[in-house]
Amino acid sequence: MKEPHLPGATGDRLQLMETFVRIVEAGSLSAAAAQMHTTQPTVSRRLLALERSLGVRLLQRSTHVMRLTDDGARCFERAKELLASWAAFEADVRGAQEEPDGMLRVVVPHAFGQEKFVLPMADFLRAHPKVSIEWLLQDDVRDLIAAGVDCAVVVGEPLDPAVVAIKLSEVPRIVVAAPSLLREHPVSDDGEDQLASLPWLALKTYYRNEVLLKHIERGEQRRIAIRPRVSTDSLYALRSAALQGLGVCIGSTWLLADDIQQGRLVRLAPDWCAAPLPVYITYPYARFYPSRLLRFVAKMREVVPGAISGP
Repeated sequence: MKEPHLPGATGDRLQLMETFVRIVEAGSLSAAAAQMHTTQPTVSRRLLALERSLGVRLLQRSTHVMRLTDDGARCFERAKELLASWAAFEADVRGAQEEPDGMLRVVVPHAFGQEKFVLPMADFLRAHPKVSIEWLLQDDVRDLIAAGVDCAVVVGEPLDPAVVAIKLSEVPRIVVAAPSLLREHPVSDDGEDQLASLPWLALKTYYRNEVLLKHIERGEQRRIAIRPRVSTDSLYALRSAALQGLGVCIGSTWLLADDIQQGRLVRLAPDWCAAPLPVYITYPYARFYPSRLLRFVAKMREVVPGAISGP
């Protein structure tokens, strides 16, 4: 078959970029072809067409190994951003054309789903009275299609390569402890060197036996080994244990800000913080999206950054 020329249409370029992203995330051309319901030769031709159009080599391939080149790594990150932006653009345009109705099944993390995201969900339902929502609280959903879910809010990088992932915001995280704990274990204002000696609580979804802190101004990083007295997968349980003085913890600023303001918790090592966690809204790739989904995605993109990015 004749190799494709440099693509001239935006749709062609998007298809080539989507194919490239699928190859990288799936780990091979054959796996990407299976996900995209096409053939491996087609996927290979699209990759070659993208490399020719950009004038760079994106992947190094041998019989047993496939890895990104430096140019490929940069292209991969930009391609994901461009695909997400295009999906958001389509959502904005299509969502304005149809009156939403029907059932929308949404997965949200427990903490956000019980508190921060209930208000935008309620606003969305008031604006679209023909829509109903099944509001499912799960901190981890691996396969949206198998779960029968329309969309999911994910904290951390999405693991499913077969979804559109639009970054909504980031969750700042800080180190805190109760005053009762600090009376037993005094810590100086710049007490990052003393943190390892304190009793700890672990949020096992994100840290277990060590924590990594970064200096806000200098960018210096410190890795601290910890031996947790309590480990949990619940952000609310972590906060409750911290309030009881059981240990130091790293938690989301939005959840702990009121406790700090009221003196129930104290921020430790204020010049240091844990890496913020990215928050995405994800939904399966499809040729057509119902307006109820598109409007909901647009609503979350509008309100989530202000709801969780700060105290």
